[in-house]
Amino acid sequence: MYTYLPIFSTLVTFVFAAAVLARYHRKGGLHLLLWGLGLVMYGLGTLSEVWLSFGFDAFMLRLWYLMGAMLTAAWLGEGSIHLLVRKRRVAPALTLILSLVSLLAAALVFTAPLAANAVSAFDPSQPVSVQYRGMMTRSGLMVFLTVILNIYGTLGLVGGALYSAYIFWRKRVLFDRMVGNILIAAGALMPALAGSFIKAGLGDWLYLSELLGAILMYAGFLRATAGRPVPARQSAAAGD
Repeated sequence: MYTYLPIFSTLVTFVFAAAVLARYHRKGGLHLLLWGLGLVMYGLGTLSEVWLSFGFDAFMLRLWYLMGAMLTAAWLGEGSIHLLVRKRRVAPALTLILSLVSLLAAALVFTAPLAANAVSAFDPSQPVSVQYRGMMTRSGLMVFLTVILNIYGTLGLVGGALYSAYIFWRKRVLFDRMVGNILIAAGALMPALAGSFIKAGLGDWLYLSELLGAILMYAGFLRATAGRPVPARQSAAAGD
């Protein structure tokens, strides 16, 4: 099952990223640029899974961990923070901090020691999600940043989407955007929930959750951007 899922995830995610970046080109808005960047990272993570299904590649293993496990959620969440946080300098300051932390994360991942038998021990027929711990030695700081970045990103993206949906529900306006934000929140939760399946030894579920997450978030984005435009001061939803 897992062999084909990352291919579909990669295609959906890059199409989604292109749609978001095209909207940024037309309308502007740093939040759209950050969402687009996060989606490119999402796509690079799933693309590395496709590559690793053909055999071990040290660079792709590191890219998979950096993009999929560490940075994607954080940068998607950062886009939501830029949309929703109205206080001056707060969102830009958080983006600067995230940029520095991302550089640190990249340095840690690309200098992390790999197992001496990584090439011979790697099994392309098995998901990388159930093998990476035996392939790469993660420092305490690397694990800590992985947890913090995912918490930060999940709170930003899921929390932001649910908050926007609540605002539209409370005001009884823009039903399409309310539904779109609910779909985005559900999609963002999919990869996060997959961690529980990995710990239970069900590594295939990570790839399924990535595909479902990409589809749900894209559907939510399309639904949220399908409604009539609203004044900037009333905007509090994905896709503005």
